Amino acid sequence: MKHAYVFPGQGSQFQGMGKSFYDNNPKAKSLFEKANEILGFRISDIMFTGTDEDLKQTKVTQPAVFLHSVIGFLCLDNPTPAMTAGHSLGEFSALVANGTLAFEDALRLVAIRANAMQKACEATPSTMAVVLGLEDAKVEEVCATITDDVVVPANYNCPGQLVISGTVPAVERAMELMKAAGAKRAMLLPVGGAFHSPLMAPAQAELQDAIEKMTFNTPTCPVYQNVVAKAVSDPAEIKKNLISQLTGAVRWTQCVQAMIADGAQRFTEVGPGKVLQGLIAKIDKTAVADGISTGLEDAVAK
Repeated sequence: MKHAYVFPGQGSQFQGMGKSFYDNNPKAKSLFEKANEILGFRISDIMFTGTDEDLKQTKVTQPAVFLHSVIGFLCLDNPTPAMTAGHSLGEFSALVANGTLAFEDALRLVAIRANAMQKACEATPSTMAVVLGLEDAKVEEVCATITDDVVVPANYNCPGQLVISGTVPAVERAMELMKAAGAKRAMLLPVGGAFHSPLMAPAQAELQDAIEKMTFNTPTCPVYQNVVAKAVSDPAEIKKNLISQLTGAVRWTQCVQAMIADGAQRFTEVGPGKVLQGLIAKIDKTAVADGISTGLEDAVAK
């Protein structure tokens, strides 16, 4: 059976995440302490006892979700993925799971990415919105009609659910046009900026410098990367696609379809929440998807 492991992105965090890992699993505790040292602050304390507001800071959210996913994966009993993928930030977790990146190196990159994205968000007022009930092609067409400002398709989450990203005025204008075109709903998302759009170019430049200096190994299995939605095993190509991801769209629908076409018979979501399991079920009703989230903490607490 071809078993795909998938990893969630920003937005899946929750209060207390990872605490039972730390309390009950010596390997998990060691990894958390190593993470605290690398980051230069005790992210474990924020994850275990911080408020929702604390966890919403991009510089905290991204490493927190990464750590919950990766520490959970590394504490599983001999997981053997045939393929991996991650949604946005989750792609870094996927690259640890298939051996492309060492845990420490991936965490350093996630921290650089989070801080660079935070700065880019503060530089230009921008936002994202989810559009429900429109064909992807129609969403693309509407975005393309707005030529005097920035608004682009950002996340192809599942059929009938696409997130757009751009400046506040452009996104609000696009939302009205989407509703006029027949969208069931178009709603602003509570995010700090226009992720996966050209407005992330300053962050991309900073991340590119860090990625190019980092060692990427040949993976043990392919990763299905967001921007190309196909299997990738060449470290140089993985680097290139990871850099492009900050300003490019997350083609999650297409990634899942490609994994199924390549023989994926079971998907396991590792990390906080169940978002990806829900999306996979909407992408292909016949797909077998399970997850190890809060239950994962109990499973590895041995």
